[in-house]
Amino acid sequence: MSEAGRPNETARSVGAVPLARRSPGDLPLGRVAVGARLRSELGDLTDARPDEALSAGAREDYGLDRAFRERTAPLFRFLFEKYWRVSATGLENVPETGGAILIGNHSGGLPFDATMVAYALSECAGGPLRIVRPLYDRFVEGLGPVRDLYRKLGGVPARYAVADELLDRGELPLIFPEGMFGVAKLYEDRYQVGPFSTSAARLSCRHRVPIIPFAVVGAEEIYPMIGRSSVLGKLLGAPYVPITPFFPTLGLLGTVPLPTKWTIVFGSRIYLYRESRFRGPGSVDFRAMSERLRRTVQLLLRGLLARRSSIFLG
Repeated sequence: MSEAGRPNETARSVGAVPLARRSPGDLPLGRVAVGARLRSELGDLTDARPDEALSAGAREDYGLDRAFRERTAPLFRFLFEKYWRVSATGLENVPETGGAILIGNHSGGLPFDATMVAYALSECAGGPLRIVRPLYDRFVEGLGPVRDLYRKLGGVPARYAVADELLDRGELPLIFPEGMFGVAKLYEDRYQVGPFSTSAARLSCRHRVPIIPFAVVGAEEIYPMIGRSSVLGKLLGAPYVPITPFFPTLGLLGTVPLPTKWTIVFGSRIYLYRESRFRGPGSVDFRAMSERLRRTVQLLLRGLLARRSSIFLG
């Protein structure tokens, strides 16, 4: 995933300033200001701890290595164009500059979906040509080489404060609100989107940035999981090890992902804080906002699945 030729450091408009740092007079025209009590409650519910971002490596941009991205670009290009033959649509819905949040379904046993989404947005013509910052689960911090690889490619620890700091700089964090449930789904549960955490909704309202939902079809079949081994997972420092019809039966050969045909679609931008149901008392109903986001991703998936005729041919 090579670095985009377009600058990512842009001056932030009023609309990207965190809510807790703004006064009512800063609200852009056309938006309804909430009362002082609700504003205080909203600030408390969306506040972050900057020290957590610093301890996670904010000063070093969390280990992002642009030269390493350039060197590994051919590998991801092969996976994207030849192996999984990824089709990506809706790229124009992702802004070229400024903060925004990506959310989508998580799957595959291993997080290849994050790498393909990131590649599409940094390399594909018609896209924003931006570096995406996927949030990875905290257990990865204990897997030294894996952690270093993720960070060099642009990954960051899945901490609210880290995503907050990235948005404060106008970057593009990628959040999988299903968490581990998504990537650990069994084959029989594929494409059934689980409950979403409230982090994306809270961050969007705090920073006044859009959320771009996406759906990935094809990734949930690369490792058809029929079980999970927590015992093997503990030996490797992970929550589990996926059990498939090919692994561990075929040994290392069984870890090769299947060459399914992938489709990624990016939906229209969502501005939760502009929707009438989330104004006034609804402005702090983050669970309802998260359910709204979950339903949107599920609908995107259903549309893609309805048009798919073959797992391997699309």
